[in-house]
Formats: sequence, C-alpha cells, structure tokens
Amino acid sequence: MFLRIVADSFGRRPRHKLLTGAALALGMGVVTAALSVSLDVGDRLAKEFRSLGANLVVTPQADSLPLEIGGVDYRPVNAGAYLPEADLPNLKTIFWHNNIIAFAPQLETSVAVSIYPIPVKELPTIRADRRLIGTWSAKTIALPDGGTFVTGIGKTNPWWRVDGQWFKDDADECVLGRKLASSLPNFAQGIKLKMGDTIYLYADSSVDWQSGARPMALRLTGILDTDGAEDDAVVVPLAIAQKLAGRPSQYRKLYVSALTKPEDAFAKRDSKTFTPAEYDRWFCTPYISSIAFQIQQELPGTDVRVIRKVAEGEGQVLARVRMLLWLVTGAALLAAALAVGASSAASVIERRTEIGLMKALGAGSGTVGFLLAAEQLLLAFVGGGAGYALGIVLARLLGEKIFGAAPEPSWIVFLVVIALAAGVTILGSALPLRRASQYEPAPILRGE
Repeated sequence: MFLRIVADSFGRRPRHKLLTGAALALGMGVVTAALSVSLDVGDRLAKEFRSLGANLVVTPQADSLPLEIGGVDYRPVNAGAYLPEADLPNLKTIFWHNNIIAFAPQLETSVAVSIYPIPVKELPTIRADRRLIGTWSAKTIALPDGGTFVTGIGKTNPWWRVDGQWFKDDADECVLGRKLASSLPNFAQGIKLKMGDTIYLYADSSVDWQSGARPMALRLTGILDTDGAEDDAVVVPLAIAQKLAGRPSQYRKLYVSALTKPEDAFAKRDSKTFTPAEYDRWFCTPYISSIAFQIQQELPGTDVRVIRKVAEGEGQVLARVRMLLWLVTGAALLAAALAVGASSAASVIERRTEIGLMKALGAGSGTVGFLLAAEQLLLAFVGGGAGYALGIVLARLLGEKIFGAAPEPSWIVFLVVIALAAGVTILGSALPLRRASQYEPAPILRGE
C-alpha cells in the first residue's frame, strides 16, 4: 500500500516533478562529466606530459660531479665511469614496470666528421672535436620474462625532429645535427648533402694514424633539429659509438620516461624515516621518488636523479586541473540542492491540505515525512539516471576536445552519481519535509 501511495503521488503535479528532475539531471550531468574526466585526467595528462621528455636520468654512482650549464654537460666526454648495457632489461622488472614507458642509453665520444675520405697524409692534421652521441632509435630488447620491448630516443625525447628518418639500430647509419650538416659542405666546395650520402667518422681509437686505416663509413638517414646542443653533433646507433669509443657493451647515461603520480607532502619525506606501513604505502605508489628507488635497486652502482623541472611542473598542472574539476563538481551539487529545496518547499505549501487530511486520518509526523522523503528519493533516482546519461555525453565531448580521447563509462561513477543525487535531494528537501511533518491538521482543515 505504501509503495502504491508513493507511485500515485509521484505521478501527480508533473510540472513540479519535471522542474525538480531537470534541475537534478543538469546538476548530476555536470557532476558525472567532472568525475569522469577527473578520474581519467591523471593518466591522460601523464601521457601528455611524456611529450616533455624523460623525467629520470641514470648515471654511474662513482661518476664525477656533473658540470651542466643550461642543460649541456661540459665535462670531457670520456670522463667518469660507465655502466653495462646488459642490465637495461631489468628496468622492466621493477614493481612499477608498466609505468616505465621508454628509456634510452647514451654514450658520447669525439670524432672528426667528413663527407669524403680524408687522404692518409692529411689524417694527422684532422681534429676529432665533433660531438658524437650513441643511442637507440627504436631498439627491440628481450625482457627477462620472455617478452620484448621497443624503446629508444624517439620516445624519451619526442621533441627531437628528424628531417628524413631515424637510423636503424643494427645498421651502419647516422643522423646529423642541423648545424653540423650545414657546415660539412665546406670540406668540399659544391657538394651538397642528401639522404643516402656517406658520412665518414674518424676517432682516435678507430684510426691507425701510421697506416691510415679506413674510417667508419655511415649512411646518412636524416637531419636532426632539437634547438639544443645536439644540433652540432652526429647521432649514431649505440653499438657504433661503443666501437668508436672503445667501450663495448657500455653506456654513460640513461634517460628514463615514467608515468608517475604527483608527489604530495608524504612522498617528499625522507624514505629512511618511514615506518614499515608508511614504507609499503610509498613503495606501492607510483611516486617518481619510489620509481627512482626501484630503478636504483635493479641497476646496481647507479645514481638515479629526478629531473625536477619536469616532474614538479607535471604535478602542479595536474593538481590545478583536478582542483578545478572538484570546484565545478561542488558548485553543481550546491546548485542542484538549492533547486531541489526550492521546488520541494513549493510542493509542500501546495500540499498542505493533503498533509493535514493524512494527519487527521491518523498518520503520524514520521509517516508523513517518510512518505514525502520516499517521493523525493524516487525523483532523485530518475533525475540521477538521466543526469548520468547526460554527463557521459558531456564527458565524451570534453575528453575528445581537450585530451583527444573520451573517458569510458564507469559503474563506479554511476553508483556515486546516484548516491550524490539521493544525498543532494534529501539535503535540499530536509527543511521543507521537517516543516511538513510539524503541520497541525485542525488549522489546515479549517482553512487557516
């Protein structure tokens, strides 16, 4: 009987019900869109931030102190210690291995660069003062679990632009920096570089100056433009740099790009001061500091440093975007509560006679309040469901316009939205329902 009364009452006064339902649907639509984007924005922005480049750099622990000015390392290229290339697949065995999206080792040395073979008699006069960078372009490595992983400088430094294409890691090919390429035709007047030309590299460790041994001949595949010091360098496969530098299967520096969670006050604490429970929480959260710690465990003898400018910038942007979305959610909930409260108050005033008659027939204040609350909750479920559907459409539009991909519908968001709709409805109707439960039937029936 109670459900029948609620259903019958819900079908009457459609204008009030429509206005209240529309207010709830609009409010819950905004909440659904904000929550959907907020839950998805972390991963989306983290992936977008990877276009900023690597956020971790790994160097030998016994290396000399870095001397970097404006991002350029001014130490001698052969100074410091080296690390074994064979340990690199271990990066994909850390606890947060799925968050390691790319890494690229680098080895530098000095060479002389020419676009034609230098005669033997001129070899002693050639200065090997050009910067050579050995790295991976798109290297396929075998992982300890039997799988494979493709990584390289194209993923860790996505802003490096190549006119042409990257070299193959297993081929005798190279890429020239833009500034270096523009200066090379001076070696032979009238000769212009084009893709497929042969570039000759001369290094102290690869040339016998007495016998005039042949240099390293590489095929040019592209011109590199980074707006940095690399524009005056030649970039080659890591194996070739190792051969020229006399450092087989070794590298000097490793850049790692990892998806991370912005560090909060807890993550910025010294991990040595953590209790066992706090340590487990820190270790099992993808903070950049915990990922750096795990990398250092898997690569013995290394020093893993966070590129703070990149990491902190990511955290600030993500925190502000999420704060904005939560503010929008709060404003939408407040507006929906006010709209429901106003509609509920008007409905109670119109139904004074009906409420008085129910009380005169024996209904208590609790029964009247429960009946009216049940009507409001039924309206909340209908309005919340409609708002969720509207919010999913809005979330898809926002996701595609801002992040290039729409968030997927979530049952968790649906349940949260229905619960919020019910809470907002009860909160907004609390005062009118309390007033209705306190009505005295006699004055109302007398028309007072």
